[in-house]
Amino acid sequence: MAEVSNDSVSKAYEAIELAKKSGKIKKGANEATKAVERGIAKLVVVALDVSPKEVIMHLGPLCKEKNIQYVEVPSKDDLGAAAGLKVGTSAVAVIKEGESKK
Repeated sequence: MAEVSNDSVSKAYEAIELAKKSGKIKKGANEATKAVERGIAKLVVVALDVSPKEVIMHLGPLCKEKNIQYVEVPSKDDLGAAAGLKVGTSAVAVIKEGESKK
């Protein structure tokens, strides 16, 4: 498992929270994948504690291919909370940054 810096994790959560309020986000691996394939995602954040890993394995290479920023975070529960969900989520894609662009 890749080492994730705390700074990039907190910035990713913050970006999602801001984009949720003032922009637009897509929640879940399927929605994130569609956003990347359509080229509308600005940032994709993926949880590393997803099981099975096959659910999110394709997102890293896909984001690299489409030149979309990709961040891994340790917890799907924290990722879900940042996206305003009561449950965890495997992935979140930021579509419109809103105030998180800063």
